[in-house]
Amino acid sequence: MHKVYILLCNDLSFYVGYADNLKNRLADHNNKQGSKYLFSKLPVKLVHYENYKTKEEAIKRERQLKGWSRIKKINLIKYGQPNPKT
Repeated sequence: MHKVYILLCNDLSFYVGYADNLKNRLADHNNKQGSKYLFSKLPVKLVHYENYKTKEEAIKRERQLKGWSRIKKINLIKYGQPNPKT
């Protein structure tokens, strides 16, 4: 199973990524074996993930989420959708 995930960084920014083994990838990030971009933002915490059957679907979704505004990501994390109805 392929996963797209959102991490909350120590500086309160978000990081969006893709992994086929989310548990190992999260451990890699927090052990400074993942993205060098995150080294100054550790520790990170998993706040959202989605499952996809294919790598292609997951990478497409990862690119989409990376283009979203912070508020859309927060709404996805909190409500499961980017633009919740109030």
